[in-house]
Amino acid sequence: MSDFPAGPLRRGWTTGTCAAAAAKAAYCGWVTGVFPDPVDITLPGGQQPAFALALQERRADGARAGIVKDAGDDPDVTHGALVIAELTGAPPGAGILFRAGEGVGTVTLPGLPLPVGEPAINPMPREMIRQALAEARARCGGPADVTVTIAIPGGEAIAQKTMNPRLGIRGGLSILGTTGIVIPFSCAAWIHSIHRGIDVARAAGLGHVAGATGATSEAAVRALHGLPEQALIDMGDFAGGMLKYLRVHPVAKVTVAGGFAKMVKLGQGMLDLHSRAGPVDLAWLAERVTEAGGSAALAQWVPQANTALEVLQRAQAEGIDLAATVAEHAWRRAARTLSAEAALEIAVFDRQGALLARTPFRKPG
Repeated sequence: MSDFPAGPLRRGWTTGTCAAAAAKAAYCGWVTGVFPDPVDITLPGGQQPAFALALQERRADGARAGIVKDAGDDPDVTHGALVIAELTGAPPGAGILFRAGEGVGTVTLPGLPLPVGEPAINPMPREMIRQALAEARARCGGPADVTVTIAIPGGEAIAQKTMNPRLGIRGGLSILGTTGIVIPFSCAAWIHSIHRGIDVARAAGLGHVAGATGATSEAAVRALHGLPEQALIDMGDFAGGMLKYLRVHPVAKVTVAGGFAKMVKLGQGMLDLHSRAGPVDLAWLAERVTEAGGSAALAQWVPQANTALEVLQRAQAEGIDLAATVAEHAWRRAARTLSAEAALEIAVFDRQGALLARTPFRKPG
């Protein structure tokens, strides 16, 4: 029996989306006494979903609202969790302040996209919350200086099923999401979509396709090469699924694009880049630091690092082009899988989409 329902898989909503919608409802409830239910928000891609409230409460010093997360058909550990946003005032000129409530973690180690001591509300969800509050303020009036506390009751226990404890995120879950939408995880379904995307590109006569690990790298590689929509393959973590299909259904040029940690995994020999397939091999990365000209002291420190990002940041601080070395190893691994007919390129981007390293196009063999 399949683990997934028959028919098309239903998409869901990230914790970041739920937090933004709850924050907007709480703001309007605080200012006007009326909570919009359902409450609509605008996602980064322009979609405008609406959410029913599971909790609404106005208080003397603010308000809170809650939304039950629906992850669609994705086997997400936070499916069904209640995401609560509580709004109170902030000092004049403070803008929007973020706090971690019950079940939301705090960053305690370096190497993540948030500083140590910050609530684990990732950069894109923060931007989504700011946008939602701007919409609420335009609609309802009210203060510009607001403290937003996000809570997920029971989140600390749920977080034990995630990578958060290993990453030094203590006390609960992270508030995540880059597009606001959860695409259901299914190896078969995702790889099928990769194959169909390649088929469409070939049918359109496109000689260059680019597979990206996520939305940021996809937008960056598209801008880098001026590629049309049909040339972009939503590869996700399935680098092997894309490269093996391209070996049998070749195109002239292939770009594999992704963030530094994903390209480390590819370089160390993994074709499935998901965390379930294995972690970044920090011992391997220490060898790459030495190969790139890093000091012995830096290489010796690497196995104790928290994340690949932390290693990259330390290498950059010492003037070591570690990303270029990783890109070359990623090229070698990908080249062993790809057809000799195609010219292959690896492009490594940071979390903001800036290019860190890029190999030249060349054919395997």
